[in-house]
Amino acid sequence: MSEKLMRAVVQDSFGGPEVLQIRRVPRPEPLPTEVLVRVHAAGVNPVDWKTRGGTGMAGVLGQPPFVLGWDVSGVVEEVGFGVTTLKPGDEVYGMPWFPRAAGGYAEYVTAPARQFARKPATATHEQAAAVPLAALTAWQSLVDAAEVRPEQRVLVHAAAGGVGHFAVQFAKHLGAYVIGTASAGRHAWLRDLGADEVIDYTAVRFEDAVSDVDVVIDMVGDLHDQTSLRSLEVLRPGGLLVAVPAGVSPELASAAAARGVRVTPFLVEPDAPALTRIAELIDAGLVAVEVEAVYPLERAGAAQEQGEAGRTRGKIVLSVAG
Repeated sequence: MSEKLMRAVVQDSFGGPEVLQIRRVPRPEPLPTEVLVRVHAAGVNPVDWKTRGGTGMAGVLGQPPFVLGWDVSGVVEEVGFGVTTLKPGDEVYGMPWFPRAAGGYAEYVTAPARQFARKPATATHEQAAAVPLAALTAWQSLVDAAEVRPEQRVLVHAAAGGVGHFAVQFAKHLGAYVIGTASAGRHAWLRDLGADEVIDYTAVRFEDAVSDVDVVIDMVGDLHDQTSLRSLEVLRPGGLLVAVPAGVSPELASAAAARGVRVTPFLVEPDAPALTRIAELIDAGLVAVEVEAVYPLERAGAAQEQGEAGRTRGKIVLSVAG
């Protein structure tokens, strides 16, 4: 019997978008407790292009060749022995294996069945693929790391981005007073999503415009204008900074201790129960998914270029199968 093949975006070396090449590779087979999912759409995230260049999750994936991508939405094609939660034909979405390789930029992926959840019924596959990594980052930061409570003040940096636009909506759902930083052109949209206050970071220093914050969700980090260190100034005593992109440096930890505030590093993990809850919120019309652009799988490099340029409103997605 001939080996089953599929299209995938493979990179053989670290580098720019040009290292991403479409190739036919062996289709994976599900092991016991795993499902084979035919991918209809795959999300594009900053960790993708960072890993492509040799940072991000390159230390976990090791040396190329490998296939990038963690966000997927698709249909269960086969189930392995022992799977009881899903069956062929089920529409699912998820962020399998993160931070290990999932190979989402491909026509098929395999992963444990319980790392997938039922796709939001009201969302297209392109919309659903925009959700898992970004929404789980926002959800786990707010619910698990920060334990946000009603009437707390939450500041979301990069509020118009993939994680940010979900964090604004989840924080509002949790009953918080939500403040976001974003360029002026995004303010009306963010207010529609639930932001109570929006700060134009290009026109004013956010620490001059906001104070007495309980939780900061920092998607920027200190590589850009010392955003994390500056965020400590807006926290009330005992407040918490969730440092998502780069973790907590010794300098940041020391500065937080000196100010009597807390900092925590954060890394998202697969979480099917949270994805199920998020799907319920989407289907209830309480959370909107913003997809700025959809590219065919063959143009994965161009999709990453657009994301890497910054200023993306919401998410960029790859269309893999119709």
